[in-house]
Amino acid sequence: MVQATLHLMLHIVLPAAAARLFFPGRWKHAWLIMVLAMVIDLDHLLADPVYDPNRCSIGFHPLHTFPAAAIYALMLLVPALRIVSAGLLIHLGVDATDCFRIGAGTVG
Repeated sequence: MVQATLHLMLHIVLPAAAARLFFPGRWKHAWLIMVLAMVIDLDHLLADPVYDPNRCSIGFHPLHTFPAAAIYALMLLVPALRIVSAGLLIHLGVDATDCFRIGAGTVG
């Protein structure tokens, strides 16, 4: 329960910190977009069970793969997509911490 709460808090707090640091003039707007990037978790609906606290999302769910992360990273090069990209990459980073927590060692 504590780990799940911390995980969800990181999905809120890290985008807020990134928004304040990299988009200071419009940080609230940037933060909201980054948080909305959690929509990539819809790919969890393809899994059975939908939620498994001991599953590493990275490399398991289609939108949480290394090729997807590469696309998200390339999106950083497009100014109009930069905030969304940052949100997606932060999301993957937070999810990767769970992989190490559960003992997956490496993600993927």
